Amino acid sequence: MTRRQMLARSAAVFAGGVLLKEVGEAQGAPPPPSAGNQRPGADAINRHLPVHTPNVENLPWKIVDGVKVFHLIAEPVRHELAPGLRVDGWGYNGRVHGPTIEAVEGDRVRIYVTNRLPEPTSVHWHGILLPNGMDGVAGLNQRPIPPGETYRYEFTLRQHGTHMYHPHFDEMTQMAMGMMGLFIIHPRDSRAYRVDQDFALLLSEWKIQVGTSRPDPGEMVDFNILTMNGRAFPGTEPLLVRQGEKVRIRLVNLSAMSHHPIHLHGYKFLVTATDGGKIPPSAQWPETTVLVPVGSSRDIEFNADEPGDWALHCHMTHHLMNQMGHDIPNMIGMDPSGLDEKIQRFLPGYMTMGHTGMGGMGTMGMPVPRNSIPMLGGEGPFGHIDMAGMFTIVKVHPTRPAPDDWYEHPPGTVAEPAPEQDLRRDGIKTG
Repeated sequence: MTRRQMLARSAAVFAGGVLLKEVGEAQGAPPPPSAGNQRPGADAINRHLPVHTPNVENLPWKIVDGVKVFHLIAEPVRHELAPGLRVDGWGYNGRVHGPTIEAVEGDRVRIYVTNRLPEPTSVHWHGILLPNGMDGVAGLNQRPIPPGETYRYEFTLRQHGTHMYHPHFDEMTQMAMGMMGLFIIHPRDSRAYRVDQDFALLLSEWKIQVGTSRPDPGEMVDFNILTMNGRAFPGTEPLLVRQGEKVRIRLVNLSAMSHHPIHLHGYKFLVTATDGGKIPPSAQWPETTVLVPVGSSRDIEFNADEPGDWALHCHMTHHLMNQMGHDIPNMIGMDPSGLDEKIQRFLPGYMTMGHTGMGGMGTMGMPVPRNSIPMLGGEGPFGHIDMAGMFTIVKVHPTRPAPDDWYEHPPGTVAEPAPEQDLRRDGIKTG
């Protein structure tokens, strides 16, 4: 079947308001079982700490004749990237990004993929060792999955680690629309890999023109929304840790064009694994910032022995702004004396901004276009947090915190205005 025929067929199907129910191949699979209600944590995975993907759910599965069966549904999705900004994207199982697939080394997995998109698709299991015909590159390893059809992928997991899945048909469009997810494989023998908290963050970038809701797949460099697990701060869910726990954070980057140096405040950590596998202990290295290249994963681990609310973010400063922080004129250092009065004759309400810096603008409550968000900010215990985009918080408290809990600092451990007597004592002249 040619692409033209597929598109024509797709159009006919949607015109009739009915999705085809054919079950195609990979090769002549039976109808997919309904996605089970059994969740990771039920059998083998019970011996392994389930991974937590903030803001994202895990994909349910069921055991059929010893095979772990999953069902992914590729479909249009309405998704909130941050409070006040919703997009009409494409995802899996009603989500952007797709649900996390979790399994154990040695598992035989059968993954049905139903296509409810208006164009063909496929799924590539990125970094996973498998038979060539299951690799998911449309045209090379398999036929594209036409709209309305369900294909079956089946293979045995021969490794463990942090991996991902995404389309390999029109991937520029489909990934820009949100189609991607995490595939976590736990080791069969987990004794050497135990932690107390296991988190996963999928990094991505979007172009959402102000006032619109459709991601722009044609954008090559000027992305204006940067997300962790499909959410931009202040919409990111914090990572909740009890003081003293050993923590793993799996970082995966499926951005279109940008690498991300991810920086954790308050700790040094070890880089313990890549998508190529576990790094031997003797070769692991300490960092406070780890670069996560496009199409790669990095696992970091640390002992959460220092309590507090610690920032975790991309260190590219433009990746810490939302869409209103791009394409603005440089006003720094400008002398606006008398300018406002002159312009207000033609534009009542005009106010020059940005000439003294742009901090705190998120607190001004300025009106923004419909379905748009200010460039910076969320609320913290000391006021406005002047960050956005690819930013979240690791909350390490003496007892496991709730998402809205803030760390209570011991007296004398918070930076405060310097008393005059201290300045004089230390010979500091501020004038």
